[in-house]
Amino acid sequence: MKLYFAPGACSLSPHIVAHEAGLTLQLEKVDTQTKVMQSGGDFWKVNPKGYVPALELEPGDVLTEGPALVQYLADLRPEAGLVPPAGSLERYRVQEMLGYINSELHKTYAPLFRNNTSAEVREERTAYLFKRYQLLEERLATRPYLFGDTFGIADAYLYTVTRWAKYVKVDMSGFPNLLAFMERVTARPAVRKALEAEGLPV
Repeated sequence: MKLYFAPGACSLSPHIVAHEAGLTLQLEKVDTQTKVMQSGGDFWKVNPKGYVPALELEPGDVLTEGPALVQYLADLRPEAGLVPPAGSLERYRVQEMLGYINSELHKTYAPLFRNNTSAEVREERTAYLFKRYQLLEERLATRPYLFGDTFGIADAYLYTVTRWAKYVKVDMSGFPNLLAFMERVTARPAVRKALEAEGLPV
């Protein structure tokens, strides 16, 4: 399998899950601005949506969208315990969380990365993020990971998007439980491997 990624982008989430599951992926770096791959190819031809992540299962068969990728990868190695069994209520709880992170956190960061975003919009989006993070802050007060003592795919996604706060200068000091979570996840060997493979600071 080949993972099309951009360093530190949301593609980091399936990259982490693959390492946690003990899966080997071929990596193909994508320039998100030019849509040119490290090998020189046109990324639009791989994923007509134009964004990472994309997972090539075999030539011509590509799966996209981070929440789908992390579930697919975790299901390849159920013994790793990264996701509950399909059809269980616990699985739907994880899907519920993936949807929350995707719609309420991931997309809210987008304007904060743009230089032309007004101060008013930046302030409003940051306030929105804080409101949505508060629910997770309270959840992490009683458990090390989102669903208890075991690291899972939702944790990989939350970790990935929350890393962006530093780059867009969002002060997360009001969320000590979340910051402790970030430290715990960073310390995981599989996470460190993914960060190093993408050339990111550990």
